[in-house]
Amino acid sequence: MSRSDYTFNRLDALLDRLERLLPADSAPTDWSAHAFRWRRDAGRGWLQPVPAPHRLALDDLLCLERQKAEIDRNTRQFLAGRGSNNVLLWGSRGTGKSSLVKAVFNAHRTAGLRLIEVDKDDLIQLPDLLERIRDRPERFILFCDDLSFEASESGYKALKAALDGSISATPDNVLIYATSNRRHLLPEFQSENREARFQDGELHQGESVEEKISLSDRFGLWVAFHPFSQAQYLGVVRHWVARLGLPDSAGAPLDWEPIERAALQWALRRGSRSGRAAWQFARDWAGHEASPPGASILLRERPNL
Repeated sequence: MSRSDYTFNRLDALLDRLERLLPADSAPTDWSAHAFRWRRDAGRGWLQPVPAPHRLALDDLLCLERQKAEIDRNTRQFLAGRGSNNVLLWGSRGTGKSSLVKAVFNAHRTAGLRLIEVDKDDLIQLPDLLERIRDRPERFILFCDDLSFEASESGYKALKAALDGSISATPDNVLIYATSNRRHLLPEFQSENREARFQDGELHQGESVEEKISLSDRFGLWVAFHPFSQAQYLGVVRHWVARLGLPDSAGAPLDWEPIERAALQWALRRGSRSGRAAWQFARDWAGHEASPPGASILLRERPNL
């Protein structure tokens, strides 16, 4: 290889590396899609359409009537251009937090609602994402699933600014719906309770607790999810087993006693009575029982509770 060829190849490699560091040109977004994921690569972000979102319906989520009513009401107000709030759905694992967001989206997607899933590690690019959708006629829910932070993470600060705290106003066509197992999205330590003090007969939290509350406090609506009772759990089991269509070999009504006994053993092994455990049990039961031809389609529609 000649010296000039070597120099040319080195310059070409250098330009390729520099190109990766430069902001990407805004690629056209397929706005005909209803659901998107925000993707990032080498500092470049774009909206990736989701061709087949989960087809969960609100009627498939049992024992969540209060939560469904609150989220659905807030979403209807948002679509109508009336006052609405960012929402934090927090509580026990597997109780339907993310499933409820997806079901509400499915209920209102024909009315112009769009869903954008944003991973925690990509929250640093929230300003870029908000600018991309600011002038769109659709109304967007930014969905942040299973959030938890350390206070030093960059995504933590970006989310605080997007919710309330940046000099730039959040677009009117955007709400943020986030789910978390933690009420305040950050780990809490026993030592922080010792910072609390009484002043004029009132309890005031210490600075560490105030800092942690400052993020969750920016969500206007908190919706709590609690573990299911045994009766609620078995009710969800019955729903999904019937939904998957599992008659016995003679076509007679199902004998629920052995199914419920097996479902309780399943929950005991997993240490959780939840909608997720009920769905997983129903899938397992369907796998070793005779199923009609249509059941395989339903099996692919995992609620992802």
